Amino acid sequence: MADLDYEAFEKQVEEIKEENEKLLATFENWLAEKGLSEKTINKHLNNVDFFLNFYLVYYDPPTEAKDGWNSIGSFLGDFFIRKAMWSSPAQVRSGATSLKKFYACMLEEYDILDESEYKELTEEIKDELPEWMETSRRYDDESYSYEEVWGWG
Repeated sequence: MADLDYEAFEKQVEEIKEENEKLLATFENWLAEKGLSEKTINKHLNNVDFFLNFYLVYYDPPTEAKDGWNSIGSFLGDFFIRKAMWSSPAQVRSGATSLKKFYACMLEEYDILDESEYKELTEEIKDELPEWMETSRRYDDESYSYEEVWGWG
């Protein structure tokens, strides 16, 4: 039975990743049409790819991009800080910018989320980004205990 569950999981992951490939290609073209440099486009693609193909796919349960927009807070405010070796306050900000652009593209190109959901996403980023960046700073600062980093102490 466990083999069947794992096979079903792997099939679901593969389907989501195939769809994500298409979404990322659309996003890349959308960014190019906006006149961004190749370096900037690649930065945004890498940021969004990590969110889509690592966080949403492997952080139980596998989630499609269309349903992942409301997970940005737990991604940037927790998972990214703990799991990405390159995380820093600047990288948290960069990730927030990339995800905001990605979902703007998805709103325009695929209608994956509606205007009110996109507004909710941008408001969350605007309101929470300073705290996410501060958490990242505390996490990198060895003088803080784990409890203090996450606001438990």
